Amino acid sequence: MKKHNFSAGPCILPKEVMQKASQAVIELDDSGLSLIEISHRSAAFVSIMEKARALALELLGLEGKGYSALFLQGGASTQFLMAAYNLLEKKAGYVNTGTWSLKAIKEAKLFGDVVEVASSQDQNFNYIPKGYTIPNGLDYLHLTSNNTIFGTQIKEFPKTKVPLVCDMSSDIFSRQMDFSQFDLIYAGAQKNMGPAGTTLVVVKEAILGKVFREIPSMLNYKVHIGKDSMFNTPPVFAVYVSMLTLQWLKDLGGIAAIEEINEKKANLIYSEIDLNPVFAGFAAKEDRSYMNATFNITDDALKETFDTMCKEAGINGINGHRSVGGYRASMYNALTLESVGVLVDIMSELEKKG
Repeated sequence: MKKHNFSAGPCILPKEVMQKASQAVIELDDSGLSLIEISHRSAAFVSIMEKARALALELLGLEGKGYSALFLQGGASTQFLMAAYNLLEKKAGYVNTGTWSLKAIKEAKLFGDVVEVASSQDQNFNYIPKGYTIPNGLDYLHLTSNNTIFGTQIKEFPKTKVPLVCDMSSDIFSRQMDFSQFDLIYAGAQKNMGPAGTTLVVVKEAILGKVFREIPSMLNYKVHIGKDSMFNTPPVFAVYVSMLTLQWLKDLGGIAAIEEINEKKANLIYSEIDLNPVFAGFAAKEDRSYMNATFNITDDALKETFDTMCKEAGINGINGHRSVGGYRASMYNALTLESVGVLVDIMSELEKKG
């Protein structure tokens, strides 16, 4: 039985993408070679990389607007370092909304003065700070759009002339917005794009080249742009699957179409959480994530029963992070409304048992 995959990452992928990818591992497009044994300099893979980069810009509405899309390695964790290496000259601002923000702040402090503009740490990151003042003289302001561990999501981004950098690892391509408000976006592929192993970076080229430090080649965005994201051997399989997933999203109708589906999934599970006394949501209602629903069981005596019911129904990956406890249902783009329905039915059934 194919399980209902609510894992926080690596993500669930569309069935048709998995089928195409598995076939390509055996043989890529009647080439007589596997995808994972072709040269990364071959015309076949160069075409894959170009298409993946083009699809990313197209779906984000950033074609012809001075942006480059790169598929790099090292995950978002390397981008915590790389963003500061390339952009932080004197002072940067960070909005602290959880674990990943804290990690980004730690790396940025290696390169300059870091100002924590706002934080929700006082409530264990169960809300998104609002109404904060952005200091003058910042090289950039760093945000994390969605927080997988705590289940919060920024609904409205600050209006500012300060360059915006955003870690969108867990909600990129999931909802419509004006992506041109950001100067740098980065996102690990393993939430909404593909398998672990590559990271999408979308950067406005005009923001680069303004720091005076020497930047190592592998950490220099300009070097990667100059080599069309092929400076070193790229993660061939991860880029290929990301390309297939982006094409799947385009064929579906793009971000507008998937946003409508994601809203239905989120509304379904949050309605159950709010109506069912057996469960209590963790995140503040106005800041709830459409990607990661975090909740706790109100009667510990029912926990074993709930866990057993989930297991029997083929539900996978809903245990909450140790920082929060309870449960976390991650509903990335490829997760079906049907899967969310299965989980909600179990939650409803548990109330009757209680």
